[in-house]
Amino acid sequence: MKANSLSWEDFSKVEMRIGTVISAEVFKEVRNPAYKITIDFGDLGIKKTSAQVTKLYTCEEIIGKQVVAVVNFPPKQIANIMSECLILGGLGEDKEVILMQPERKVKNGTKIG
Repeated sequence: MKANSLSWEDFSKVEMRIGTVISAEVFKEVRNPAYKITIDFGDLGIKKTSAQVTKLYTCEEIIGKQVVAVVNFPPKQIANIMSECLILGGLGEDKEVILMQPERKVKNGTKIG
């Protein structure tokens, strides 16, 4: 196995869920442009995070969007908030983040498998 290979057992530990963004605001306290984002994951609760998605999205555009996020990382302090999840996205040619979203609306907390 290559040094950077991931086993199925390792992958099965990553818990990805779908949630709906319920608030977003400019994160003024960080070096790189980002938003403070709050996401509703249904039965898993409400989680906060930050995301560097300012190149393609405004705060107003993000609110109400469903996103895919990893929800079982340990909390991480980012400036003055405790990040509780990691929103997933693709990296464009200019390093802009394109949010991963479900094709259609699903229940908040839906597990990615």
